[in-house]
Amino acid sequence: MSLCCAISNEVPEVAVVSPTSGAIFEKRLIVKYIEEHGTDPINGDKLSEDMLVEIKTPAIVKPRPPSATSIPAILKTLQDEWDAVMLHSFTLRQQLQTARQELSHALYQHDAACRVIARLTKEVTAAREALATLKPKPGGSGGGGQVGGNQPNLNPTAEPTVEAGITPEVLEKLEQKASVLTAERKRRGKSVPEDLVKPEEFRTYTAVASHSGLHSVSIPGILAVDICPTDSNKILTGGNDKTAIVFNKDNEQVIASLKGHTKKVTSVIFHPNQDNVITASPDSQIRIWHLPTTQTIQVVRAHDGPITAISLHATGDYVLSTSTDEYWAFSDINTGQVLTKVGDTTTPHALTTAQFHPDGLIFGTGTSDSLIKIWDLKERSNVANFPGHSGSISAMAFSENGYYLATSADDSTIKLWDLRKLKNIKTLFLDENYQVKDLCFDQSGTYLAVAGTDVRVYESISKQWENLKTFADHTAAATGVRFGRDSRYLASVSLDRALKIYSK
Repeated sequence: MSLCCAISNEVPEVAVVSPTSGAIFEKRLIVKYIEEHGTDPINGDKLSEDMLVEIKTPAIVKPRPPSATSIPAILKTLQDEWDAVMLHSFTLRQQLQTARQELSHALYQHDAACRVIARLTKEVTAAREALATLKPKPGGSGGGGQVGGNQPNLNPTAEPTVEAGITPEVLEKLEQKASVLTAERKRRGKSVPEDLVKPEEFRTYTAVASHSGLHSVSIPGILAVDICPTDSNKILTGGNDKTAIVFNKDNEQVIASLKGHTKKVTSVIFHPNQDNVITASPDSQIRIWHLPTTQTIQVVRAHDGPITAISLHATGDYVLSTSTDEYWAFSDINTGQVLTKVGDTTTPHALTTAQFHPDGLIFGTGTSDSLIKIWDLKERSNVANFPGHSGSISAMAFSENGYYLATSADDSTIKLWDLRKLKNIKTLFLDENYQVKDLCFDQSGTYLAVAGTDVRVYESISKQWENLKTFADHTAAATGVRFGRDSRYLASVSLDRALKIYSK
Protein backbone atom coordinates (compact mmCIF):
# COMPACT_ATOMS: atom_id res chain seq x y z
CA MET A 1 0.00 0.00 0.00
CA SER A 2 1.33 3.36 -0.99
CA LEU A 3 0.55 6.72 0.54
CA CYS A 4 0.19 9.80 -1.65
CA CYS A 5 0.03 13.42 -0.65
CA ALA A 6 -3.41 14.98 -1.41
CA ILE A 7 -1.67 18.15 -2.55
CA SER A 8 1.34 16.91 -4.61
CA ASN A 9 0.14 13.39 -5.35
CA GLU A 10 3.64 12.11 -4.51
CA VAL A 11 4.81 9.75 -1.80
CA PRO A 12 5.47 11.97 1.21
CA GLU A 13 8.80 11.86 3.02
CA VAL A 14 7.11 12.94 6.32
CA ALA A 15 3.45 11.92 6.15
CA VAL A 16 0.77 13.60 8.32
CA VAL A 17 -3.03 13.18 8.39
CA SER A 18 -5.63 15.92 8.85
CA PRO A 19 -8.26 15.02 11.56
CA THR A 20 -10.89 17.17 9.86
CA SER A 21 -10.80 15.61 6.37
CA GLY A 22 -8.77 12.41 7.01
CA ALA A 23 -6.53 13.19 4.03
CA ILE A 24 -2.81 12.51 3.96
CA PHE A 25 -0.37 15.29 3.20
CA GLU A 26 3.38 15.94 2.92
CA LYS A 27 4.05 17.77 6.18
CA ARG A 28 6.16 20.43 4.52
CA LEU A 29 3.37 21.29 2.05
CA ILE A 30 0.41 21.23 4.47
CA VAL A 31 2.25 23.34 7.03
CA LYS A 32 2.89 25.98 4.36
CA TYR A 33 -0.79 25.84 3.27
CA ILE A 34 -2.02 26.23 6.86
CA GLU A 35 0.27 29.25 7.40
CA GLU A 36 -1.33 30.92 4.36
CA HIS A 37 -5.05 29.87 4.71
CA GLY A 38 -5.55 28.31 8.15
CA THR A 39 -7.99 25.72 6.71
CA ASP A 40 -7.98 22.15 5.41
CA PRO A 41 -7.45 22.21 1.62
CA ILE A 42 -9.93 19.37 1.12
CA ASN A 43 -13.07 20.49 3.00
CA GLY A 44 -12.16 24.05 4.01
CA ASP A 45 -12.58 23.39 7.73
CA LYS A 46 -10.40 25.27 10.20
CA LEU A 47 -7.04 23.49 10.67
CA SER A 48 -3.85 24.28 12.69
CA GLU A 49 -0.38 22.74 12.62
CA ASP A 50 -0.64 21.19 16.09
CA MET A 51 -3.80 19.32 14.99
CA LEU A 52 -1.83 17.32 12.40
CA VAL A 53 -1.08 13.70 13.26
CA GLU A 54 2.25 12.34 12.00
CA ILE A 55 2.18 8.89 10.44
CA LYS A 56 5.16 6.54 10.93
CA THR A 57 5.98 4.95 7.55
CA PRO A 58 8.92 2.69 6.53
CA ALA A 59 11.78 4.29 4.61
CA ILE A 60 11.26 4.19 0.93
CA VAL A 61 14.09 3.00 -1.26
CA LYS A 62 14.29 4.99 -4.39
CA PRO A 63 14.90 2.95 -7.52
CA ARG A 64 18.06 3.31 -9.52
CA PRO A 65 17.89 5.88 -12.24
CA PRO A 66 17.30 4.40 -15.67
CA SER A 67 20.85 5.32 -16.68
CA ALA A 68 22.30 2.82 -14.10
CA THR A 69 20.29 -0.19 -15.13
CA SER A 70 22.07 -0.99 -18.41
CA ILE A 71 25.26 -3.07 -18.75
CA PRO A 72 27.35 -0.16 -20.13
CA ALA A 73 26.24 1.96 -17.18
CA ILE A 74 27.19 -0.80 -14.72
CA LEU A 75 30.61 -1.17 -16.40
CA LYS A 76 31.06 2.59 -16.17
CA THR A 77 30.30 2.49 -12.44
CA LEU A 78 32.77 -0.37 -11.93
CA GLN A 79 35.43 1.49 -13.92
CA ASP A 80 34.95 4.60 -11.79
CA GLU A 81 35.26 2.50 -8.62
CA TRP A 82 38.43 0.80 -9.95
CA ASP A 83 39.96 4.17 -10.82
CA ALA A 84 39.24 5.44 -7.30
CA VAL A 85 40.84 2.33 -5.74
CA MET A 86 43.93 2.61 -7.95
CA LEU A 87 44.30 6.31 -7.16
CA HIS A 88 44.10 5.54 -3.44
CA SER A 89 46.69 2.73 -3.86
CA PHE A 90 49.02 5.06 -5.73
CA THR A 91 48.72 7.63 -2.95
CA LEU A 92 49.56 4.97 -0.33
CA ARG A 93 52.64 3.85 -2.34
CA GLN A 94 53.85 7.44 -2.53
CA GLN A 95 53.45 7.83 1.20
CA LEU A 96 55.27 4.50 1.82
CA GLN A 97 58.21 5.55 -0.37
CA THR A 98 58.46 8.85 1.47
CA ALA A 99 58.40 7.03 4.84
CA ARG A 100 61.13 4.63 3.65
CA GLN A 101 63.36 7.50 2.57
CA GLU A 102 62.87 9.25 5.90
CA LEU A 103 63.62 5.99 7.80
CA SER A 104 66.73 5.36 5.70
CA HIS A 105 67.96 8.86 6.40
CA ALA A 106 67.28 8.46 10.13
CA LEU A 107 69.14 5.12 10.22
CA TYR A 108 72.11 6.65 8.40
CA GLN A 109 72.19 9.50 10.92
CA HIS A 110 71.99 6.98 13.80
CA ASP A 111 74.82 4.88 12.36
CA ALA A 112 76.98 7.96 11.84
CA ALA A 113 76.27 9.07 15.42
CA CYS A 114 77.21 5.63 16.77
CA ARG A 115 80.48 5.70 14.84
CA VAL A 116 81.31 9.14 16.19
CA ILE A 117 80.49 8.03 19.74
CA ALA A 118 82.64 4.89 19.37
CA ARG A 119 85.55 6.92 18.03
CA LEU A 120 85.25 9.48 20.81
CA THR A 121 84.99 6.72 23.44
CA LYS A 122 88.13 5.11 22.06
CA GLU A 123 89.96 8.44 22.09
CA VAL A 124 88.83 9.12 25.67
CA THR A 125 89.99 5.66 26.77
CA ALA A 126 93.36 6.18 25.10
CA ALA A 127 93.69 9.61 26.68
CA ARG A 128 92.85 8.25 30.13
CA GLU A 129 95.36 5.44 29.68
CA ALA A 130 98.05 7.89 28.63
CA LEU A 131 97.20 10.10 31.58
CA ALA A 132 97.41 7.13 33.94
CA THR A 133 100.88 6.22 32.71
CA LEU A 134 102.04 9.82 32.97
CA LYS A 135 101.14 10.05 36.65
CA PRO A 136 104.12 9.89 39.06
CA LYS A 137 104.77 6.49 40.54
CA PRO A 138 103.49 6.15 44.14
CA GLY A 139 106.24 6.14 46.73
CA GLY A 140 106.53 4.13 49.92
CA SER A 141 108.98 2.14 51.90
CA GLY A 142 109.46 -1.57 52.04
CA GLY A 143 107.19 -3.62 49.80
CA GLY A 144 104.32 -1.17 49.65
CA GLY A 145 104.03 -1.12 45.87
CA GLN A 146 107.33 0.48 44.86
CA VAL A 147 108.90 -1.32 41.93
CA GLY A 148 112.29 0.34 41.98
CA GLY A 149 113.81 3.74 41.46
CA ASN A 150 113.17 4.05 37.73
CA GLN A 151 110.32 6.03 36.20
CA PRO A 152 107.52 4.06 34.50
CA ASN A 153 107.33 3.46 30.79
CA LEU A 154 105.46 6.54 29.60
CA ASN A 155 104.49 5.18 26.22
CA PRO A 156 102.81 1.78 26.35
CA THR A 157 102.22 1.79 22.61
CA ALA A 158 105.87 2.29 21.72
CA GLU A 159 107.90 -0.18 19.72
CA PRO A 160 109.49 -3.11 21.64
CA THR A 161 112.43 -2.01 23.74
CA VAL A 162 115.91 -2.72 22.43
CA GLU A 163 117.57 -5.61 24.29
CA ALA A 164 119.69 -4.35 27.15
CA GLY A 165 121.44 -7.68 27.74
CA ILE A 166 121.84 -9.73 30.91
CA THR A 167 124.68 -7.96 32.73
CA PRO A 168 127.09 -9.62 35.20
CA GLU A 169 125.25 -7.82 38.00
CA VAL A 170 121.97 -9.42 36.94
CA LEU A 171 123.60 -12.84 36.68
CA GLU A 172 125.08 -12.49 40.13
CA LYS A 173 121.70 -11.54 41.51
CA LEU A 174 120.09 -14.59 39.88
CA GLU A 175 122.76 -16.96 41.19
CA GLN A 176 122.56 -15.61 44.73
CA LYS A 177 118.81 -16.05 44.78
CA ALA A 178 119.13 -19.56 43.39
CA SER A 179 121.59 -20.51 46.15
CA VAL A 180 119.26 -19.23 48.87
CA LEU A 181 116.23 -20.99 47.39
CA THR A 182 118.10 -24.29 46.94
CA ALA A 183 119.14 -24.28 50.60
CA GLU A 184 115.58 -23.50 51.72
CA ARG A 185 114.13 -26.27 49.56
CA LYS A 186 116.55 -28.84 50.93
CA ARG A 187 115.55 -27.87 54.44
CA ARG A 188 111.84 -27.98 53.70
CA GLY A 189 112.05 -31.12 51.60
CA LYS A 190 113.02 -33.32 54.51
CA SER A 191 109.45 -33.40 55.81
CA VAL A 192 105.90 -32.57 54.79
CA PRO A 193 104.65 -29.31 56.38
CA GLU A 194 102.70 -30.00 59.55
CA ASP A 195 99.87 -27.62 58.59
CA LEU A 196 99.38 -29.17 55.16
CA VAL A 197 95.92 -30.64 54.63
CA LYS A 198 96.01 -34.44 54.69
CA PRO A 199 94.72 -36.41 51.67
CA GLU A 200 91.80 -37.90 53.62
CA GLU A 201 90.77 -34.40 54.62
CA PHE A 202 91.11 -33.12 51.07
CA ARG A 203 88.68 -35.79 49.90
CA THR A 204 85.94 -34.08 51.91
CA TYR A 205 86.35 -30.78 50.03
CA THR A 206 83.28 -29.39 48.28
CA ALA A 207 82.42 -26.12 46.55
CA VAL A 208 81.71 -23.73 49.44
CA ALA A 209 81.44 -20.51 47.42
CA SER A 210 80.78 -19.40 43.86
CA HIS A 211 81.23 -15.83 42.60
CA SER A 212 79.96 -15.10 39.09
CA GLY A 213 79.66 -11.31 39.17
CA LEU A 214 83.35 -10.36 39.05
CA HIS A 215 83.65 -9.91 35.30
CA SER A 216 81.45 -8.59 32.51
CA VAL A 217 78.25 -10.43 31.63
CA SER A 218 78.37 -9.30 27.99
CA ILE A 219 81.80 -10.88 27.40
CA PRO A 220 81.71 -13.94 29.67
CA GLY A 221 84.67 -16.02 30.76
CA ILE A 222 87.52 -15.89 33.28
CA LEU A 223 90.83 -17.04 31.78
CA ALA A 224 93.43 -16.87 34.57
CA VAL A 225 93.72 -16.92 38.36
CA ASP A 226 96.38 -16.42 41.04
CA ILE A 227 96.39 -16.24 44.83
CA CYS A 228 98.39 -13.70 46.81
CA PRO A 229 101.41 -15.42 48.49
CA THR A 230 101.27 -13.13 51.53
CA ASP A 231 97.49 -12.96 51.97
CA SER A 232 95.67 -16.02 50.67
CA ASN A 233 92.32 -14.22 51.02
CA LYS A 234 93.18 -12.15 47.95
CA ILE A 235 92.49 -13.72 44.58
CA LEU A 236 93.47 -12.22 41.20
CA THR A 237 91.52 -13.08 38.04
CA GLY A 238 91.84 -12.09 34.39
CA GLY A 239 88.96 -12.23 31.95
CA ASN A 240 87.70 -12.01 28.42
CA ASP A 241 86.43 -8.52 29.25
CA LYS A 242 90.04 -7.12 29.14
CA THR A 243 89.96 -6.60 32.90
CA ALA A 244 91.84 -8.02 35.88
CA ILE A 245 90.02 -8.18 39.22
CA VAL A 246 91.45 -8.44 42.74
CA PHE A 247 88.89 -10.09 45.02
CA ASN A 248 88.82 -10.73 48.77
CA LYS A 249 87.16 -14.09 49.32
CA ASP A 250 86.52 -13.54 53.04
CA ASN A 251 84.45 -10.36 52.83
CA GLU A 252 83.45 -11.10 49.22
CA GLN A 253 84.46 -7.64 48.03
CA VAL A 254 86.25 -6.49 44.87
CA ILE A 255 89.43 -4.73 45.99
CA ALA A 256 90.56 -3.44 42.60
CA SER A 257 89.46 -3.46 38.97
CA LEU A 258 92.42 -3.11 36.60
CA LYS A 259 91.53 -1.83 33.12
CA GLY A 260 94.06 -0.96 30.43
CA HIS A 261 94.58 -3.95 28.17
CA THR A 262 92.99 -3.73 24.75
CA LYS A 263 92.41 -7.48 24.52
CA LYS A 264 91.51 -10.27 26.93
CA VAL A 265 93.72 -10.86 29.99
CA THR A 266 95.17 -14.38 29.72
CA SER A 267 97.85 -14.42 32.46
CA VAL A 268 97.90 -12.90 35.95
CA ILE A 269 100.52 -13.00 38.74
CA PHE A 270 100.60 -11.58 42.26
CA HIS A 271 103.96 -10.07 43.17
CA PRO A 272 105.36 -12.08 46.13
CA ASN A 273 106.55 -9.16 48.27
CA GLN A 274 105.12 -5.96 46.80
CA ASP A 275 101.61 -4.59 46.51
CA ASN A 276 101.67 -5.08 42.75
CA VAL A 277 100.24 -7.49 40.21
CA ILE A 278 101.37 -8.42 36.71
CA THR A 279 99.06 -9.14 33.78
CA ALA A 280 99.59 -10.16 30.17
CA SER A 281 97.38 -10.15 27.11
CA PRO A 282 97.35 -10.97 23.39
CA ASP A 283 97.68 -7.21 22.88
CA SER A 284 101.47 -7.84 23.26
CA GLN A 285 101.63 -5.95 26.56
CA ILE A 286 102.80 -6.97 30.01
CA ARG A 287 101.46 -4.53 32.58
CA ILE A 288 102.61 -4.00 36.16
CA TRP A 289 99.87 -2.51 38.34
CA HIS A 290 100.02 -0.74 41.69
CA LEU A 291 97.03 -2.09 43.63
CA PRO A 292 96.31 0.82 46.01
CA THR A 293 95.98 3.23 43.07
CA THR A 294 94.90 0.66 40.41
CA GLN A 295 97.31 2.43 38.03
CA THR A 296 99.75 0.96 35.52
CA ILE A 297 103.25 1.75 36.74
CA GLN A 298 105.13 -0.11 34.02
CA VAL A 299 104.41 -1.56 30.59
CA VAL A 300 106.74 -4.11 28.96
CA ARG A 301 106.60 -4.52 25.18
CA ALA A 302 108.78 -7.51 24.42
CA HIS A 303 106.90 -9.24 21.59
CA ASP A 304 105.45 -8.57 18.18
CA GLY A 305 102.74 -11.20 18.53
CA PRO A 306 100.17 -12.16 21.18
CA ILE A 307 101.68 -13.10 24.56
CA THR A 308 100.77 -16.67 25.52
CA ALA A 309 102.28 -16.98 29.03
CA ILE A 310 104.29 -15.16 31.69
CA SER A 311 106.24 -16.37 34.72
CA LEU A 312 107.74 -14.22 37.47
CA HIS A 313 111.32 -14.88 38.56
CA ALA A 314 111.89 -15.70 42.23
CA THR A 315 113.71 -12.38 42.73
CA GLY A 316 110.47 -10.56 41.88
CA ASP A 317 112.35 -8.27 39.50
CA TYR A 318 112.16 -10.13 36.20
CA VAL A 319 109.45 -11.69 34.12
CA LEU A 320 109.65 -14.44 31.50
CA SER A 321 107.23 -14.23 28.58
CA THR A 322 106.43 -16.30 25.51
CA SER A 323 104.54 -15.44 22.37
CA THR A 324 103.22 -16.75 19.10
CA ASP A 325 106.07 -14.78 17.48
CA GLU A 326 108.28 -17.83 18.37
CA TYR A 327 110.39 -15.89 20.91
CA TRP A 328 110.78 -15.98 24.66
CA ALA A 329 111.85 -12.82 26.46
CA PHE A 330 113.40 -12.01 29.84
CA SER A 331 112.47 -8.51 31.00
CA ASP A 332 113.05 -6.22 33.95
CA ILE A 333 109.68 -5.19 35.42
CA ASN A 334 111.26 -2.26 37.28
CA THR A 335 112.39 -0.50 34.13
CA GLY A 336 110.27 -2.15 31.44
CA GLN A 337 113.45 -3.08 29.56
CA VAL A 338 113.81 -6.32 27.64
CA LEU A 339 117.10 -7.84 28.80
CA THR A 340 117.16 -10.66 26.28
CA LYS A 341 114.90 -12.11 23.61
CA VAL A 342 115.60 -15.51 22.08
CA GLY A 343 113.98 -17.47 19.27
CA ASP A 344 114.65 -21.12 18.51
CA THR A 345 115.50 -21.23 14.82
CA THR A 346 115.92 -25.03 14.81
CA THR A 347 112.21 -25.71 15.29
CA PRO A 348 110.30 -22.50 14.53
CA HIS A 349 106.91 -22.89 16.17
CA ALA A 350 104.76 -20.67 18.32
CA LEU A 351 105.51 -20.83 22.04
CA THR A 352 102.33 -21.64 23.97
CA THR A 353 103.39 -21.70 27.64
CA ALA A 354 106.34 -21.05 29.96
CA GLN A 355 107.33 -21.53 33.58
CA PHE A 356 110.40 -20.70 35.68
CA HIS A 357 112.04 -23.51 37.62
CA PRO A 358 111.90 -22.72 41.37
CA ASP A 359 115.61 -21.83 41.49
CA GLY A 360 115.17 -19.38 38.57
CA LEU A 361 118.23 -20.44 36.56
CA ILE A 362 116.36 -22.68 34.14
CA PHE A 363 112.85 -22.58 32.75
CA GLY A 364 110.58 -24.57 30.49
CA THR A 365 108.60 -23.62 27.41
CA GLY A 366 105.96 -25.47 25.45
CA THR A 367 105.50 -25.24 21.71
CA SER A 368 102.65 -25.68 19.30
CA ASP A 369 104.42 -28.74 17.83
CA SER A 370 104.13 -30.85 21.03
CA LEU A 371 107.65 -30.25 22.37
CA ILE A 372 108.74 -29.33 25.91
CA LYS A 373 112.00 -27.39 25.98
CA ILE A 374 114.24 -26.67 28.97
CA TRP A 375 116.40 -23.55 28.73
CA ASP A 376 119.45 -22.28 30.60
CA LEU A 377 118.78 -18.64 31.36
CA LYS A 378 122.42 -17.60 31.79
CA GLU A 379 123.51 -19.15 28.50
CA ARG A 380 120.21 -18.50 26.70
CA SER A 381 120.47 -22.01 25.29
CA ASN A 382 118.16 -25.00 24.94
CA VAL A 383 119.63 -27.69 27.24
CA ALA A 384 116.98 -30.44 27.10
CA ASN A 385 113.86 -31.45 25.20
CA PHE A 386 110.99 -33.65 26.33
CA PRO A 387 109.08 -35.18 23.40
CA GLY A 388 106.09 -37.45 23.85
CA HIS A 389 103.00 -35.30 23.70
CA SER A 390 100.86 -34.93 20.61
CA GLY A 391 99.15 -31.63 19.99
CA SER A 392 99.97 -28.15 21.20
CA ILE A 393 101.36 -27.89 24.75
CA SER A 394 98.66 -26.28 26.91
CA ALA A 395 100.18 -25.99 30.41
CA MET A 396 103.20 -26.81 32.58
CA ALA A 397 104.15 -26.57 36.24
CA PHE A 398 107.33 -27.26 38.25
CA SER A 399 107.03 -28.85 41.67
CA GLU A 400 108.37 -26.76 44.56
CA ASN A 401 111.25 -29.17 45.26
CA GLY A 402 112.44 -28.63 41.68
CA TYR A 403 112.57 -32.32 40.85
CA TYR A 404 109.41 -32.75 38.81
CA LEU A 405 107.76 -31.06 35.86
CA ALA A 406 104.12 -31.64 34.94
CA THR A 407 103.01 -30.91 31.38
CA SER A 408 99.82 -31.24 29.38
CA ALA A 409 98.81 -30.96 25.74
CA ASP A 410 95.83 -31.38 23.45
CA ASP A 411 96.22 -35.18 23.67
CA SER A 412 94.20 -35.48 26.93
CA THR A 413 97.23 -36.60 28.95
CA ILE A 414 99.39 -35.20 31.73
CA LYS A 415 103.04 -36.23 31.76
CA LEU A 416 105.31 -36.05 34.80
CA TRP A 417 109.03 -35.67 34.13
CA ASP A 418 111.97 -36.26 36.46
CA LEU A 419 114.40 -33.40 35.83
CA ARG A 420 117.25 -35.32 37.44
CA LYS A 421 116.92 -38.22 35.02
CA LEU A 422 115.41 -36.21 32.14
CA LYS A 423 112.72 -38.79 31.50
CA ASN A 424 108.99 -39.32 31.77
CA ILE A 425 108.14 -41.12 35.03
CA LYS A 426 104.35 -41.11 34.83
CA THR A 427 101.61 -40.43 32.30
CA LEU A 428 98.10 -39.67 33.52
CA PHE A 429 95.52 -40.60 30.91
CA LEU A 430 92.41 -38.44 31.16
CA ASP A 431 88.99 -38.84 29.60
CA GLU A 432 88.72 -38.76 25.83
CA ASN A 433 88.75 -35.17 24.49
CA TYR A 434 89.60 -33.85 27.96
CA GLN A 435 91.10 -30.38 27.51
CA VAL A 436 93.70 -29.34 30.10
CA LYS A 437 93.93 -25.56 30.48
CA ASP A 438 96.07 -25.17 33.62
CA LEU A 439 98.32 -27.14 36.00
CA CYS A 440 99.44 -26.18 39.49
CA PHE A 441 101.47 -27.81 42.26
CA ASP A 442 100.79 -26.79 45.82
CA GLN A 443 103.66 -25.17 47.79
CA SER A 444 104.79 -28.52 49.21
CA GLY A 445 104.66 -30.39 45.91
CA THR A 446 102.26 -32.93 47.45
CA TYR A 447 99.23 -32.12 45.31
CA LEU A 448 98.82 -31.40 41.61
CA ALA A 449 95.66 -29.58 40.49
CA VAL A 450 94.32 -29.80 36.94
CA ALA A 451 91.87 -27.35 35.36
CA GLY A 452 90.09 -28.39 32.20
CA THR A 453 86.82 -30.09 31.43
CA ASP A 454 86.52 -30.32 35.22
CA VAL A 455 88.83 -29.65 38.19
CA ARG A 456 90.93 -32.57 39.48
CA VAL A 457 93.51 -33.00 42.21
CA TYR A 458 96.20 -35.71 42.24
CA GLU A 459 98.42 -36.60 45.19
CA SER A 460 102.06 -37.70 45.00
CA ILE A 461 102.51 -39.21 48.46
CA SER A 462 101.98 -42.72 47.14
CA LYS A 463 104.20 -41.97 44.11
CA GLN A 464 101.34 -43.29 42.00
CA TRP A 465 99.76 -39.88 41.41
CA GLU A 466 96.27 -41.10 42.21
CA ASN A 467 93.19 -39.00 41.51
CA LEU A 468 92.34 -37.67 44.96
CA LYS A 469 89.27 -35.58 44.13
CA THR A 470 87.27 -34.41 41.12
CA PHE A 471 85.12 -31.27 41.18
CA ALA A 472 82.52 -30.97 38.43
CA ASP A 473 80.81 -27.80 39.66
CA HIS A 474 81.63 -25.53 36.71
CA THR A 475 79.15 -25.44 33.82
CA ALA A 476 81.91 -24.72 31.29
CA ALA A 477 85.60 -25.57 30.93
CA ALA A 478 87.78 -24.57 33.88
CA THR A 479 90.64 -22.31 32.76
CA GLY A 480 92.70 -21.82 35.93
CA VAL A 481 93.30 -23.37 39.35
CA ARG A 482 95.41 -22.44 42.40
CA PHE A 483 95.98 -23.75 45.94
CA GLY A 484 95.50 -21.60 49.01
CA ARG A 485 98.10 -21.61 51.80
CA ASP A 486 98.75 -25.18 53.03
CA SER A 487 96.05 -26.30 50.59
CA ARG A 488 93.39 -25.07 53.01
CA TYR A 489 91.28 -24.23 50.02
CA LEU A 490 91.34 -24.53 46.24
CA ALA A 491 90.24 -21.80 43.81
CA SER A 492 89.23 -22.34 40.21
CA VAL A 493 87.90 -20.14 37.41
CA SER A 494 86.01 -21.01 34.27
CA LEU A 495 84.48 -19.78 31.04
CA ASP A 496 81.16 -19.80 32.91
CA ARG A 497 82.31 -16.51 34.63
CA ALA A 498 82.47 -18.20 38.03
CA LEU A 499 85.22 -18.16 40.62
CA LYS A 500 84.66 -21.21 42.82
CA ILE A 501 86.19 -21.92 46.23
CA TYR A 502 86.55 -25.51 47.45
CA SER A 503 87.12 -26.33 51.09
CA LYS A 504 85.85 -28.46 53.95
